[in-house]
Amino acid sequence: MKKTSSYWIISLLLSLIIWLGLPGPSYADSQSIDAQAIHVLNRLSFGPRPGDIEQVKSMGINNYIQSQLRPETIRESPKVTQKMAKLTNFYLAPTELYKKTVPPRKKGAKDFTQKQRREMNKNTRKVLRESENARLLQAIFSNQQLQEVMVDFWFNHFNISVHKGNLTRLLVGTYERDTIRPYALGNFRNLLGATAYHPAMLFYLDNWLNTAPNSKGVRGRFKGLNENYARELMELHTIGVNGGYTQQDIITLARIFTGWGIQRRGGDGSGFKFFSERHDNSDKIFLGIPIKGGGIEEGEKALDILANHPSTARFISYKLAQYFVADTPPGSLVNKLDKKFQETNGNIRDVLETLFNSPEFWEEKYYGSKFKTPYQYIISAARATDIDEPRWGRIKRILEQLGMKLYGCKTPDGYKNTKEAWLNPDAIMRRISFATIISRGQLNREPRQINHWQLRATLGNNFSAQTQAVISNSPDNLQAALMLGSPEMMEK
Repeated sequence: MKKTSSYWIISLLLSLIIWLGLPGPSYADSQSIDAQAIHVLNRLSFGPRPGDIEQVKSMGINNYIQSQLRPETIRESPKVTQKMAKLTNFYLAPTELYKKTVPPRKKGAKDFTQKQRREMNKNTRKVLRESENARLLQAIFSNQQLQEVMVDFWFNHFNISVHKGNLTRLLVGTYERDTIRPYALGNFRNLLGATAYHPAMLFYLDNWLNTAPNSKGVRGRFKGLNENYARELMELHTIGVNGGYTQQDIITLARIFTGWGIQRRGGDGSGFKFFSERHDNSDKIFLGIPIKGGGIEEGEKALDILANHPSTARFISYKLAQYFVADTPPGSLVNKLDKKFQETNGNIRDVLETLFNSPEFWEEKYYGSKFKTPYQYIISAARATDIDEPRWGRIKRILEQLGMKLYGCKTPDGYKNTKEAWLNPDAIMRRISFATIISRGQLNREPRQINHWQLRATLGNNFSAQTQAVISNSPDNLQAALMLGSPEMMEK
């Protein structure tokens, strides 16, 4: 048997021994400064990099939280700024990307030639690779970690998928850059509005087809109402499935958003265009509130109503508590966040500050209680092993094999962040297998064996007695793999 094969099998078996015990995290003292530092790094960031635990202890837990809530005060990593500057397509506006990537059709042609289509697909894949690399680069290396965590949260909340078609593959990077990142810690209404106008969202949920019935001069695919965006706007983006709306409200909201479409070339560069000739300009009643026919302003009014609806405050508060504290969050915490959301008109930073200062966030039973999604696991492993020059393609393939292709969730509800969604025997086997790969430094362009002493110092003293015993009694060259494949590494 080859040495690498036996290495993998032994580490796999030892990791399974740890998992069979299922001890869970075991902090010597959950209220010790070390335990608090590990807890806050696991929740407000994608886990510690070398030296992070000591840095948080040195600056103070509260100071770390306050700085992360204000990313503009944190000096960004030179690695991020230098590498981001090389991603030239990442900074182009939607219409610029379209112009650069999609050739104009020849006069009178109804479709692209095969050569044009091949070139277009090739260019689109290149743009998508840059978008994916930009996300991973910032998640792994950014010093503004809470910002990156919230990008993960909000992208799944306002999900779009590259599986929809070439346009989402082309524009997903601009969608994240222009709608999610600027407002991830800002005002919810601004975030909601930004997603509503972006051509990637309008394409993904078909609102670009949404047309008032019997509109004059409208032909082809623009044949009538399309309720997709209106439905998901209420069910997934704002008031939630139990928010108190009716099918008639969905129809009315669809009528309000008729004419909100896409401009692929020209315009202001955003890719959005309001087609007044396709809009239903009649007066409407939405969620019991009269809205006078007034073109695009009807949509703005509807977004105001939804952003300020009490059910929206409750829905968002529950999801934040679930993401940061527990799969079934305590009602007392949800109540506090709900109250703060309404008091501040949806100020996300203030809601998160309330969450991080709450007694519930610091309760011992919630330390290590969240099971990492594949994305969170792989990013945390890359950070913990101090990856230097990542092999982006390999990281993306691993994410896909773990069932969490980057930008790949086909359904509009986004990837789940609960243990039930991700914890199963096959997933554990795959993660342990990848832990072995990671421990040998194979996510790096120049592979190097991970130093298990350094890894242990990076992760801190959060291993259970069961896990520590298995690791300590194993050969040195297996210990890093066992740490990375342990329950404690897969929990946060």
